[in-house]
Amino acid sequence: MADPLTYKDAGVDIDKADLFVKEVKELAKQTFTPGVMGEIGGFGGLFSLTTENLDTPVLVSSTDGVGTKLKIAFMMDKHDTIGIDLVAMSVNDIAVQGSKPLFFLDYLSMGKLDTKIATSVLRGIAEGCRQAKCALIGGETAEMPGMYAPGEYDLAGFAVGIVENAKIIDGSDIGVDNQLVGVASSGLHSNGYSLVRKICFDILKLKIDAHIAEIGCSIGEELLRPTRIYAQTILRLIRDFPIHGLAHITGGGIAENVVRILPNACGAVLKRGSWDIPPIFSVLQRAGRVSDHEMLRTFNNGIGLVLVVPEKVTQEVLERLDALDEKAFVIGEIVERKETGGRIQWIQ
Repeated sequence: MADPLTYKDAGVDIDKADLFVKEVKELAKQTFTPGVMGEIGGFGGLFSLTTENLDTPVLVSSTDGVGTKLKIAFMMDKHDTIGIDLVAMSVNDIAVQGSKPLFFLDYLSMGKLDTKIATSVLRGIAEGCRQAKCALIGGETAEMPGMYAPGEYDLAGFAVGIVENAKIIDGSDIGVDNQLVGVASSGLHSNGYSLVRKICFDILKLKIDAHIAEIGCSIGEELLRPTRIYAQTILRLIRDFPIHGLAHITGGGIAENVVRILPNACGAVLKRGSWDIPPIFSVLQRAGRVSDHEMLRTFNNGIGLVLVVPEKVTQEVLERLDALDEKAFVIGEIVERKETGGRIQWIQ
């Protein structure tokens, strides 16, 4: 008679998972803020709002992943920064509504738990939480035999923030002659990677460690460059300046994300050539023969965040961004919406 089967025989090692949870607890503790209650390991993460001292608090939430940028981490066998991307994608989305990030939860799924890889991923998530000043209070690590190739995994993240109801930034204060200030991205961030991979590895036939003189590093290093987290920059700006609108530039590019925050009566004029475009975008456009239109709706093209500010404070905002170690440019302005044509106009 065959020996009795165990969960481990089916590919799920509970004992290994328990040891990994201990590692996670130590990483999470490094991100804890005063609102955190309890420790990692309960059925749910606990966070007290009493430390926030707001009259009419509103919670803001977002969830996201990092898409096929994960494939670059697999190719490089480098997993310690992809967690920063995971935090950035959700935290930036809630920050542009004026909220202070409070806590973050992650979901990591692997075919077979590789504690070395999983710990590296969690280190990146913890680093992203430190940059955003939010607490990693929980998550889930799932072992799913047969679902993924060896060394591969999937990630999802969930962020919650808080904002005073009267201070929610929803674009309703945007008006004609407001200026559009673009804040530089760190590179591709986490969008358009299916096209990126097609160009780099199918068309150019590049190896992941191929050095590209134009970008000054290997293609793998450039493609894995972490997404910039803007949460703390945004909080400092809205504390001191009237910020009428904020757009996180992700999938859809500058135009499609800016239009999401415009009041019905407003349009926007964006000026080509008004900001510095990192070389990676030129490399991709040239090699893939990608049209300008396709580039602008697929990638951030060097702008990761757009602020809408009154003209009278524009220069002060630029100076403050410089002091916060952010590169920023005036990239356009708000105009009255026309009856015909699109709401976003590009000019030279």
